[in-house]
Amino acid sequence: MSAPKEEVLIRHARREDIPTILQLIQELADYEKEPNAVEATPELLAETIAFAPSPSPSPSPSSSSTTSPAADETISSTRPARCLLLFTPSGSAAGMALYFYNYSTWKARPGIYLEDLFVREIYRGKGYGQRLIQELAREVVDIKGGRLEWCVLKWNTPSIGFYESERIGARALSEWQTMRVDGEGLRTLAERR
Repeated sequence: MSAPKEEVLIRHARREDIPTILQLIQELADYEKEPNAVEATPELLAETIAFAPSPSPSPSPSSSSTTSPAADETISSTRPARCLLLFTPSGSAAGMALYFYNYSTWKARPGIYLEDLFVREIYRGKGYGQRLIQELAREVVDIKGGRLEWCVLKWNTPSIGFYESERIGARALSEWQTMRVDGEGLRTLAERR
């Protein structure tokens, strides 16, 4: 008889999760050997992630207002990201999947781009990364999307092996090259006439 699967909680991040998200981002940067590269702050995360509404407390007789998600909590060009968090049965944040929606012109379908998947080292090997990716795959299927995609650092062979395994089934797109313009180069490009 096999052991029962651990009951974990996977949910979209709420505003009150900002400190946890920032800590996971820093741990990811440490893992990727870029500990000083994080520019994210609580304020920037609050401005750029579309958060799920916080659970409404039971209305009290003295309270006349109701809690509803603010209009700024929807996906937009200034708030493009969503974040899934995975919590262990004991309630500890074990990992996150930070993502945004993209579009395939050839398929004429939406999709999801996984910006960052991170599982804390002490929780690796428990299937948590797979659970987060599966949740994103379900969302792509639910929106009748065409694909779920992401990048992985070439030196990160443990992750590459995991992604290419039968559990995930991803394939490397070696015919594509990632391109980026950022920092001063982005400002210079935007100002060209």
